[in-house]
Amino acid sequence: MSKFTRQMTEAEFDRLFPTDEACKAYLVARRWPDGTVRCPRCGNDRVWTLKARPFHWQCNRCGQNESGRREYRFSVTVGTIFENSNIGLRQWFKVIYMMLTAKKGVAALEVHRVLGFGSYETAHYLCMRVRAALADPGFRKLMGIVEVDETYVGGKNKNRHWDKKQPGTGSAGKAIVMGAVERKGNVVARVIANTDVATMQAFVREAVSEKVDLVATDEHSGYVGLEPDFAHESVRHSQHEYVRGLVHTQTIDGFWSLLKRGIIGTYHNVSRKYLPLYVAEFSWRYNNRNNPDIFGGAVARC
Repeated sequence: MSKFTRQMTEAEFDRLFPTDEACKAYLVARRWPDGTVRCPRCGNDRVWTLKARPFHWQCNRCGQNESGRREYRFSVTVGTIFENSNIGLRQWFKVIYMMLTAKKGVAALEVHRVLGFGSYETAHYLCMRVRAALADPGFRKLMGIVEVDETYVGGKNKNRHWDKKQPGTGSAGKAIVMGAVERKGNVVARVIANTDVATMQAFVREAVSEKVDLVATDEHSGYVGLEPDFAHESVRHSQHEYVRGLVHTQTIDGFWSLLKRGIIGTYHNVSRKYLPLYVAEFSWRYNNRNNPDIFGGAVARC
């Protein structure tokens, strides 16, 4: 059984973040963990604290005003998703907390109900900004034993309205998500355009290190030719072969289960336009499943 990782409770959240000022102090500690505030423009660490404006600083190295003086004033939220927002920082933090403590995610409508925003659109906007911040383009390539698979996200063709049915097989009209997971490690997932050999193998080369011990896949033709660059073996699902020694795709199938149950049970419907953001959110939660401070890690990325 996997080890349970205790996360911050709602009562602990309320004690830690009673006001926006407490949230700003926490954000300062997360943005500059070494205690030295740096200018977000030039990286200068010799900035002046503006005593009349808490959580504001002035950099004299960058920015030139009309009088010719070189100075630039900035706040703790500059360069973050919280910048220029009319929503209080505590409400932003509450949205992040709700999204990260729900294993299968939380719908914007639920955020709207709980936090009492003026409109659903506001809650939806905040959730999407957080999801965009959680995307990790600079991930470490996967090593060890890595499972690679693809899945299809979307409603069944037979359930579509007559004028929206797609010609072709059961995957017609669905979005394609491809993923790679390091056993007992992280997952990398992306929305891809199609399942041709060039697209699928380009993803594998982007996500998986060539020093990998084994790449395990199913028998999809898109994986043919990974050798000799990768040690590659596959199982034949069409012949009811699901495990052969160390070769299987059960770990990545478990991630697909979380993603799809979240979409079906929590969001009910996800547009193709925003699907990459939902995939980024689920990937972040999965990769930080053993992190006791997943909330702090997310705030640092925002």
